[in-house]
Amino acid sequence: MAKILVVEDNALNIKLFCDLLNAHGHETEPVTDSRDALEAAKNFGPDLVITDIQLPHVTGLELMAMLRADEQLKNVPIMAVTAYSAQGDDERIRAAGASAYVSKPISVVRFAETVEQLLEAARVWDEALAPDPGAWPGVG
Repeated sequence: MAKILVVEDNALNIKLFCDLLNAHGHETEPVTDSRDALEAAKNFGPDLVITDIQLPHVTGLELMAMLRADEQLKNVPIMAVTAYSAQGDDERIRAAGASAYVSKPISVVRFAETVEQLLEAARVWDEALAPDPGAWPGVG
């Protein structure tokens, strides 16, 4: 089970995303006002952040920049979700800090697969950075 912060201003979309993630055994923290997203992320300690790009107040691109600038959250994978997919969006969204992005309307299968791929990549990354367990006090 992973902790996933979902930032989305559309009530139907946030319900869909959270229901889907909960059905896959994940704990979700929905945020409907992007102005609250950074503080919610700091308090929740997510393993993954899913954010819409087209948000009022603080855009998804601005939120990703804030997450990447925060020492506690800078390595948390981010999945961007957008209704507007034009040529060059992939590069622009990834340059802003997204680890992956999915276009709306979402494919439930692709959404779930992308979430699992990002969580697995984060686990591998964490294991690669973990100190040698044999060196920990009280082990071996």
